[in-house]
Amino acid sequence: MRALVIGYGSIGKRHVQLLNTLEKITDVDIVTKQNIKEYPGKHFLTLQDIPNLSEYDYFVIANETYKHFDTLHSILRRVRKKKILVEKPLFCKQKELNIFDNEVFVAYNLRFHPVIEELNKILKNEKILFVNIFTGQYLPTWRPQRDYRLSYSASLEQGGGVLLDLSHEIDYINFLFSQIVSLKSFNKKISNLEISSDDIFTAIGETENGTLINISLDYISKKPLRRILVHTLNKTVEADLINNHIEIFDTTSKMQSIKKKSDKNESYKKMHMAVIENRHQKLCSFEEGLEIIKLIDTIRQRETIYEN
Repeated sequence: MRALVIGYGSIGKRHVQLLNTLEKITDVDIVTKQNIKEYPGKHFLTLQDIPNLSEYDYFVIANETYKHFDTLHSILRRVRKKKILVEKPLFCKQKELNIFDNEVFVAYNLRFHPVIEELNKILKNEKILFVNIFTGQYLPTWRPQRDYRLSYSASLEQGGGVLLDLSHEIDYINFLFSQIVSLKSFNKKISNLEISSDDIFTAIGETENGTLINISLDYISKKPLRRILVHTLNKTVEADLINNHIEIFDTTSKMQSIKKKSDKNESYKKMHMAVIENRHQKLCSFEEGLEIIKLIDTIRQRETIYEN
């Protein structure tokens, strides 16, 4: 199976490195304007420089978010019956696109995180009452090797801002607790960071199954956080996706602790293998990715109530 990765920033490089370790992938070529003469595979400056895209079986779109739509559209016009993975979020804004008979997925890899996988097992057959989600990290320390002001996260026009950047949380709410059907939210820039994008999002809402949710996403937390607190009829479960730790409390406050092993590449590798091996159950579909963008668009239009 031949793969083509479009974009060679930090996430593009990760995809290239991982795909090169998979037995079912024979070749990994790259589309980027960077000078990467040391790379042993083929390197193209643009998609238009490739005479026959149909030679590839698997496409990974990992360039800037604001380029996702045009890149995907360009590929879809030239291929059929291919596998395509688009880095999250799918687009900057909701747009309709005919994917024909191609298989298109969105790279919400946290669905494959061992803590999320374990949490899904723990909550099976539980009546979930209320979910509280906290995710944040101070943007200048997020990618310390680069000036945060030059990152796409800092630019609303390039697809930055916590709503798009941290849309993992919206996706795993839909995945774990059922689709969000109503949401009352607050989303803006409140810090002194030199950015044009939003740096905080906080919301309360309800899912299709009647679970109440509270979400807090930000670029301002000096302590990196990615935690999920779940209250069911019989349990309270706290999951920490940074420290790979889960605590389960019963009605007597007795606590069970679970520590999961993980590295930063494991969830990406599992996601790629699910695409390659046609195991679609846990993957984020194109339609699910569009629903997330629809919700984000509604929030950014400053409509405080979103109804599906």
